[in-house]
Amino acid sequence: MFRWGILSTAKIGRDHVIPQLLDAENGVVAAIASRDEARGRAVAERFGIPHVFASYEALLASPEVDGVYIPLPTSQHVEWAVKAADAGKHVLVEKPLALKAEDIAQVIEARDRNRVLVSEAFMVTHHPQWKKVRELIAEDAIGRLRHVQGAFTYRNLDPDNMRNRLELGGGGLPDIGVYPTVTTRFVTGREPLRVQATVERDSTFGTDIYASVKAEFIGFEMSFYVATQMAARQVMVFHGDRGYIEVETPFNSRVYGDDRITLHNANHAESTIFRFGDTRQYRLQAEAFARAVAGEDVQVFTLEDSLKNQKMIDAIYRASAHDRWEMV
Repeated sequence: MFRWGILSTAKIGRDHVIPQLLDAENGVVAAIASRDEARGRAVAERFGIPHVFASYEALLASPEVDGVYIPLPTSQHVEWAVKAADAGKHVLVEKPLALKAEDIAQVIEARDRNRVLVSEAFMVTHHPQWKKVRELIAEDAIGRLRHVQGAFTYRNLDPDNMRNRLELGGGGLPDIGVYPTVTTRFVTGREPLRVQATVERDSTFGTDIYASVKAEFIGFEMSFYVATQMAARQVMVFHGDRGYIEVETPFNSRVYGDDRITLHNANHAESTIFRFGDTRQYRLQAEAFARAVAGEDVQVFTLEDSLKNQKMIDAIYRASAHDRWEMV
């Protein structure tokens, strides 16, 4: 059984990841660390976690932990991923791994010198609906892919929320812009050539609250928008010359209804719906990670893939600042 340690009591860990780690067939949550020891003990009691540490360093030094899950604020991801790797721990770190592509190099170096697995937590790449989209595109179910369209929005005006704090790595593109980009790259196996974008920032927070993006890939185009101060919406559409695929709950599994994708034919006269029930994508991610550590040949999100995705986000910022197409 893979023994997980959790760095911090962050909400995403409490509400989403830890419960599904506990359900994983090949792992246990062995420890949690919090700089607020009382808070750490409260979360440990809630989930039956046996070991509680008052510092992240103490958890990393523990022989009771094989690897760590890092849900810290974005601005701390690179620092603690490197520290965890240097402590000999395998690392699953929340997205986005970094705020600039150039910062990922030091994580790759830490992974390689310590011979550990380090992966960015893109749980969507483990969800069977996205594997099905990839399969349908590969088998020519919609003909030639011409356009990908996406949206991911929510409304959050809390000034204390990390998503609205620039110094913690907040902003719409780091938080949710990475999802349309990574899923498109995942299902097509193609990389963007150049991007054009409009990015709007909040006058108080300083974070980007809206981005409208156009991207050019070999063979198809992509357009998407993300926002942090708009009504909540999620959708991804892959449009070919003989049909299109609509992913109705593309990112937050079961939050916007059942996980399902719909395949439409060219004249919209026929549709095939694929349903995926109560798929627990965080559990699937944890199980795949532990199996990869054990030496099995399974898919995990590599740091090289993280680098490519962050290069696209970096180019979007540049394109908006310069008001022109930017090469990725």
